[in-house]
Amino acid sequence: MKIAVMGAAGRMGLELVRAVSAAPGCTLSGASERPGSAALGKDVGELAGLGHLGVAVSDNSEAVIAAAGAILDFTSPEATADFAKRAAEHGTVHVIGTTGLDGASEAAIQEAAKKTVIIKAGNMSLGVNLLVALTRKVAAALGEDFDIEIVEMHHRNKVDAPSGTALMLGQAAAEGRGVSLTQRSVRARDGHTGPRTVGDIGFATLRGGSVVGDHTVIFAGDGERIELTHLAADRGIFARGAVKAAQWGKGRAPGLYAMTDVLGI
Repeated sequence: MKIAVMGAAGRMGLELVRAVSAAPGCTLSGASERPGSAALGKDVGELAGLGHLGVAVSDNSEAVIAAAGAILDFTSPEATADFAKRAAEHGTVHVIGTTGLDGASEAAIQEAAKKTVIIKAGNMSLGVNLLVALTRKVAAALGEDFDIEIVEMHHRNKVDAPSGTALMLGQAAAEGRGVSLTQRSVRARDGHTGPRTVGDIGFATLRGGSVVGDHTVIFAGDGERIELTHLAADRGIFARGAVKAAQWGKGRAPGLYAMTDVLGI
């Protein structure tokens, strides 16, 4: 399968390049970067520490997408919306790990999914997706007698908050409770806030150092507490999951899929 990496010169992009190169049955067909990037024209294999691969970093995303069977995209909301439109035009599988998507980007992705396979997840790892499934079940079993708080920590350079994974977990908790996350989430607390409202789903965001990604869902009741935690120590887990998603999407009917579809959970 021919797979291209969008935003290939970034930290996650280089992980994706390594994962594609290591995956049996996959060939790295292209690598894109934004116009003006210092990586343009360079061999992406050399940037990733793999030696010469014969794939130069390009700012012609149209050509990169057209030549690929699938693209892996952990870029920015604006870029992802554009890539989704182009992937739909060429029937290219689009794997999206971009977080912080706004309403316009989500709408563009949903429209593109009418014409091609799009697999979108705030986190591509097996462990996190199992945590999402567990969170949904525990939330349903315990009910509102237990308060739900989601704590996440990432490296100092992460630009969106809460993380896409934290929002996935919050959505799973809300689904387990049968409520709307939009109506019940609490994103910040400061000053004299008064007592906690029953049924709220709280988020706490920490940033610092080089933390890849830590997530904990806390169910706090009277006299007892349950904590579900996933700690990511290697970005390679996300990259390998993205490659798995691309392979899974080959030949499937157009539509918007989640990583839980890929993993069958």
